Order: sequence, then C-alpha cells, then structure tokens
Amino acid sequence: MSEKRNVLKDKSFSFAIRIINLYKYLSTAKSEYILSKQLLRSGTAVGALVREAQNAESKADFVHKLAVAQKECDESIYWIELLFNTDYLSSTEYESINNEATEILKIIRSIIITTKNK
Repeated sequence: MSEKRNVLKDKSFSFAIRIINLYKYLSTAKSEYILSKQLLRSGTAVGALVREAQNAESKADFVHKLAVAQKECDESIYWIELLFNTDYLSSTEYESINNEATEILKIIRSIIITTKNK
C-alpha cells in the first residue's frame, strides 16, 4: 500500500532544508550569526512539530501541536523580514523564502480550523 501524501509534512521538511542552507549561507558569506540562528531554530521547529502532530494522542493534542507549529512559522517569517530589512537578504531571496513560509502558515491555519470544526 502506498502512504497518502502529506503536503504539509513535505513542505515543512523542504522548508527546514532551505532554512538550514540559508543559515549556512548567512553565517559564512555574510558573517551573520544572531538573527540567522534564531531563524534556524524556529524554521526547523515547524517541521518537527508537524511530525509530532502526526502522532498526537488526541484531537486536542493534534491542534495544540499544530498551533505551536503555527507560532514557530510566524516567528520564522518575522526573522526573514528582519533579515531582509537589514540587507542580509536580497529581494529575490526574501520573496522566495517568505512566500514558502506564508504558504505553510496558511496550510497549518486551515488544518487547525478544519479540525476544530469537525
């Protein structure tokens, strides 16, 4: 049997990889360690929390874990905006990664709302 594709799991994992690569770039090419470290923590936490939610013990636990993932994703957007507005990210870099984070945030919010309404 094939496992049903989990779009949020896939997107949050890909996002974590992008965040790790962005952190490596910012710390080596731009010598930026503080903001990028914060982004590394919040950006990789999103996917970890999505994975935790898959093994939730109840509907309430599932919603709670996704709510924390939502907060981490929104925090990541904050750090991305800050890095852009302090000239560590170009417009192209910013738009690309910000769009991805925003899409993940919308998916998480939609799942939370749908789950609460069931």
